[in-house]
Amino acid sequence: MIYVDADACPVKAEVERVATRHKLKAVFVSNGGLRPSQNPYIEHVVVDAGPDIADMWIAERAGAGDVVITSDIPLAAKCVETGARVLKHNGEALTAANIGNVLATRDLMYDLRAADPFRQGGGKAFSKSDRSRFLEALERELRAAKAV
Repeated sequence: MIYVDADACPVKAEVERVATRHKLKAVFVSNGGLRPSQNPYIEHVVVDAGPDIADMWIAERAGAGDVVITSDIPLAAKCVETGARVLKHNGEALTAANIGNVLATRDLMYDLRAADPFRQGGGKAFSKSDRSRFLEALERELRAAKAV
């Protein structure tokens, strides 16, 4: 199964296409505002509004053999711990080998932003190469998840 942290996810259409091709269920979890798909392989779950409610819903269900799509690093860490395979939207795999460093970097960047409230800017824009890298990574992770 594929779980998607769907709020602000830029690769929902790609996940739907790949899930359909593999005849695999994908669950899009959000606080609302998503257009439901008529695709029988896609399920939309709307959770209550609030911090991390969607993340908790996914973390409670994802496990070995599942693929989780998220850019939320604490959610990714929880899912990696349960044996799920995790991908960021740009195709970067988050694994037991790298999640500690990714969490530490996230915390460091949070502290730097908090120390300089005038620091502006966000991440780089989502590109075609990010989308392509994501599709390749999703195919790879689904093959690996099926082997579990």
